[in-house]
Amino acid sequence: MMTMDSVLTADCKRCKWGARALLTAFVMTLPMLVILLGGGTGTPAVWVRTTMASIRQGPDDKLHGGLLVEGFDQESCHSRYKSATYRRNPGRQPSKHLISKLRRHEALQRRCGPGTAAYSAALDQLKSGKNAASSDCKYLVSISYRGLGNRILAAASAFLYALLTDRVLLVDPSNDMDALFCEPFPNTTWLHPPGLFPLWSFGLDTPERHGKMRESGALRPEPDAPAFAYVHLDYNQTDYDKLFFCDEDQRLLSGFQWLVMRTDSYIVPGTFLVETFREELARMFPERDAVFHHLGRYLFHPSNHVWGLVTRYHDAYLAGAARRVGIQVRVFPWEPDSPELLDRITRCTQEEGLLPRVVNTEEELPAATTTRRGVKSVAVVITSLKGWYYEQVKGMYWEHAAAGGEMVVVSQPSHEEYQHYGVKSHEYKAWAEIYLLSLTDALVTTGKSTFGYVAQGLAGIRPWVLLSGQANGTAGASSNLPCSRDVSMEPCFHVAPLYDCKRMGDSGKIVPHVRHCEDVPTGLKLVDREEW
Repeated sequence: MMTMDSVLTADCKRCKWGARALLTAFVMTLPMLVILLGGGTGTPAVWVRTTMASIRQGPDDKLHGGLLVEGFDQESCHSRYKSATYRRNPGRQPSKHLISKLRRHEALQRRCGPGTAAYSAALDQLKSGKNAASSDCKYLVSISYRGLGNRILAAASAFLYALLTDRVLLVDPSNDMDALFCEPFPNTTWLHPPGLFPLWSFGLDTPERHGKMRESGALRPEPDAPAFAYVHLDYNQTDYDKLFFCDEDQRLLSGFQWLVMRTDSYIVPGTFLVETFREELARMFPERDAVFHHLGRYLFHPSNHVWGLVTRYHDAYLAGAARRVGIQVRVFPWEPDSPELLDRITRCTQEEGLLPRVVNTEEELPAATTTRRGVKSVAVVITSLKGWYYEQVKGMYWEHAAAGGEMVVVSQPSHEEYQHYGVKSHEYKAWAEIYLLSLTDALVTTGKSTFGYVAQGLAGIRPWVLLSGQANGTAGASSNLPCSRDVSMEPCFHVAPLYDCKRMGDSGKIVPHVRHCEDVPTGLKLVDREEW
């Protein structure tokens, strides 16, 4: 047998130890490659792609390709620099222009944010009732509401608009943003100081509402205009409110020092319809289907309490598994447990190769797979307000063996039965469960669910979406498919504009990368490939 020393030439003694170290490192790497890639012909391609991406880019890029910066106090936010070590999918690489834009915005927040002389002067100007259109510091106050998924998508949307318009982003502190998330901006804050902003009550009757002023012709950026403009993009927005996504309205709104935006939606696809923004958006996001993926990983870092929930659950149920599968089931409390939805979940996960099929008897298993040695494990994490779906899936894999001999471990972090708005303990669990879903290798989500949208965007993967029956409130009888692979990982803009500002038309056909959503046909979604 040839030894390693025999391949070294007699006059290369000095390079012996270098060669030995290189060969040893290579040999030590081989078992890992066998474990990760040697799943056999039945292994879904998604696992191979994810693994190869990790090898190419490295799983420990704590700055996410430059999205984040060094210098934060690690003890104040454990998740910021540690989350990368929990992700098998390193995610997309941000563009250099987006990174540069983020650094400039951080400087703007430090120069004009709360606690600065510029902020105090702007606040005095606001309280005076007069506009200061020529100010170097302009502000966007984001007011979001409803469930956590809605609030996250609304905050991400507001942040992108602040980036596009060079405005300081200030978020409403009343919905536990500081308890759930770490501060995203270094040496400053995105939280509006509580009690300092003089106006918190906004609605359709607000005189400064953009749509109302647009309808009456009072939308003017001159100094004698109102001290602020209120952008109303709620479910009950009017056609005039939707003109926010038109170039002329953006020109007029740019003259206000203060803008207040209230929404519970992911309005990002609408910004791609604004011609004024298209070139800048293309430079920031050359991959159009990765907008929330980058914004989410930049903005939303779990607070230390939430991170503790995430890591303890991860280490107990997910860490040792060869594959991790997330199943997000969004049902309303008043809906009965649905065998039809359960059947769709089962068929989707098994027909798409996400989970192994079950066999009726142990005798059907090949003899080699019945031994404990070398058995692959699949960790399934189910999130739902109800516990019934988890119990059924867990029972199926307990009562029946998995084809191929795989060991399937099913778990559910919590089942609160109904949504508790404004209850901090409930919000902690919800955010932890969204984040746990984002750490899986494959996702099955429920159509229309903002909870699922956030998880898939943070994960950087396209989910399989449950579209029919209770999953989206429509019969869906035209298709026998239990689920459909989403065309992109981007969230859907549910209440999207229906026209292109110049003429009545289909807003899903204005630009190549904005298409209608499959789960909400009237909504809009960013895609990366025109053929979608």
